[in-house]
Amino acid sequence: MSPNENKTRLVPCPTCAGDSVFDSSNIYRPFCSSRCKGIDLGAWASESFRVPEDTPPDSEVFGDPKLIQ
Repeated sequence: MSPNENKTRLVPCPTCAGDSVFDSSNIYRPFCSSRCKGIDLGAWASESFRVPEDTPPDSEVFGDPKLIQ
């Protein structure tokens, strides 16, 4: 067994930035707890987190301006 196999990998929790065990034994990974996982889910559900939208408004011509004439 190599020395790295005995070490527990800790990563920052995306919600609270506390230590989170990144291992299959942590059922909430990458979060540190059920609470942090629920907070993150709630933020997505309330649309606090959004995927950026790069589509132009309807008033603008859609497509490459070099091709549209």
